[in-house]
Amino acid sequence: MKRYAAFDPPEYRNWQPDAALVREYRHRIHEDPERAAVVEQLPADRLLGIYRGLLLTRLQDIGLKRWVRQGVISKAWLGVGEEAVTVGCVAALHPDRDVVIPMIRNAGAGHMMGLPLVHGFTSYLATANSPSAGRDFHYGDVARGVIQPVSHMGTSVPVAAGAALAFRNRGEDRVALTWTGDGATKTAACHEGLVFASRLSVPAIVVIQNNQVALGTRVDQHGAGRPEDTPGAHGITPLVCDGNNVLDVFAATALARRRCVRGDGPAVVVAETFRMGGHATHDEREARDTFAAELFEHWGRRDPVGLFEAYLLEEGVPPATLAGVEADATEAVEHAAEQALASRDDLPPPEHALFEGISEGGVLHGLEARLAARAREE
Repeated sequence: MKRYAAFDPPEYRNWQPDAALVREYRHRIHEDPERAAVVEQLPADRLLGIYRGLLLTRLQDIGLKRWVRQGVISKAWLGVGEEAVTVGCVAALHPDRDVVIPMIRNAGAGHMMGLPLVHGFTSYLATANSPSAGRDFHYGDVARGVIQPVSHMGTSVPVAAGAALAFRNRGEDRVALTWTGDGATKTAACHEGLVFASRLSVPAIVVIQNNQVALGTRVDQHGAGRPEDTPGAHGITPLVCDGNNVLDVFAATALARRRCVRGDGPAVVVAETFRMGGHATHDEREARDTFAAELFEHWGRRDPVGLFEAYLLEEGVPPATLAGVEADATEAVEHAAEQALASRDDLPPPEHALFEGISEGGVLHGLEARLAARAREE
């Protein structure tokens, strides 16, 4: 894909595929016969769809970073370097019936589940036409299978377990998938959700997205155990995958879903990846100080978009075909950003942000009545 010197991490700006890493990428997929069988069933159009998902996710983050540099927004929480964990997981689901609960770095799950790309931008602008109508930049749409996340990592695990319990009780062929970070595996909510899910054998998939850092604390500092050890405490055998290999993530998630729908859930996927920036755009220099430069170089050579491109080219996909997919994705993201900027001044009134939509009738009606009475008195 095109590299953007002003916005890409330094390690991506002149990226070229390392032949040894491309061989390792392919070996990773085919060394496990069960996973290899899953990948081999993917037709060409599905592979190109996964490629488009990676591009859209990367380009959306680049668009947000551009806005930060232009002063449109003050900061953005990006998932650069971690795109394969999002795209591979959602690609293995059935978007027409499964449910996801993303973290902020899984924003690409929104457009993969069918939400408009523009929501990834209006959510940051707090416009009236944003998914939360200006209240919150975390966004979702339950009707389209995306439960809106919150900032408190770990809390999505019990929510996913609850949704999965409903699916099981109704006899539905559905799963609920959520992502949680390596740091969030140390939270009570995460473990409470896993206890509940495991005890009741619900069709929930928890993806531990180990990006080596919790806010600004390295994974070797915020806990004694490894993230892949967490599921064993709840009687769950994890499916460990390379979080920068989108096909390995896809295969692991597809097997996890298979396990869940046959009644052997929950499942935990552990994906090792790396955050190629700061917690947000405001502390990128601090992130560079947190880790040795060699670690950024190590993961920089493993760009999930670049490695998948190299794999597709080896599979015989013409360069012109990949270029066409990229042009389409670039146009789609640019159009979404332009749409969002066009609505920048369409802000919700304060009383809407405070009260509207909190409840149907009841409390809301009472608040509105009191506000109207106070206005008459004044």
